[in-house]
Amino acid sequence: MSFLHSFTLPLDFAQGQTVVVLPPGHSRVVVHCCCAPCAGAVLEAFYQNQITPLIYFYNPNIHPQAEYVKRRDELSAYCQELNFPFVVGDYEVAAWLQAVKGHEDEPERSERCSICFTQRLLQTARFAAAQGITLFTSTLATSRWKSKAQVDAAGLTAMAATGVSYWDYDWRKRGLGERRNQLVKTLQFYNQTYCGCVFSRLNADKTRALHRRIPDAAPS
Repeated sequence: MSFLHSFTLPLDFAQGQTVVVLPPGHSRVVVHCCCAPCAGAVLEAFYQNQITPLIYFYNPNIHPQAEYVKRRDELSAYCQELNFPFVVGDYEVAAWLQAVKGHEDEPERSERCSICFTQRLLQTARFAAAQGITLFTSTLATSRWKSKAQVDAAGLTAMAATGVSYWDYDWRKRGLGERRNQLVKTLQFYNQTYCGCVFSRLNADKTRALHRRIPDAAPS
């Protein structure tokens, strides 16, 4: 079942001061996106600067499938509102699970995350190459769950393997981090509680369970 979401863009949409210019030698860019909250301010900045990116949704890590559909469809609706082309990659869950095998019990920002980022950005770079586009970037590092250093390392690995340039722009700076949070509230984006994979969900569930525990009563 699709997750339906219609948007009414706020009056101040694309009225900020953030300047985004494609790196020299590039006329188009593929933007890997994982969800609307992470992409919100980034895509607004592209829109404001009259750049039309090709949005690529390749996230076989997202679990369960209902969660995947929610994130995919909300991002699709947002891109439709901006008139940005949106392409959905294959939902290759089995391949992703095989890639992170042996790292299931690791915490967030561990080697498992590096493997995950590399797999997704490598596929993004391959997709860009197939479209004749020489530049790609990702909104992954806008999330509080992610390490920009890990995302950038994965992007550079994908660049080395494909020859497609990785754009390591920091999408949290120049007011974009604050704007991200504003748009999540204003546009009422789906409020996620974990990164996306089954292992991050289990970690989040454990943390919430600990917070719900009622401490023993103090002795009288």
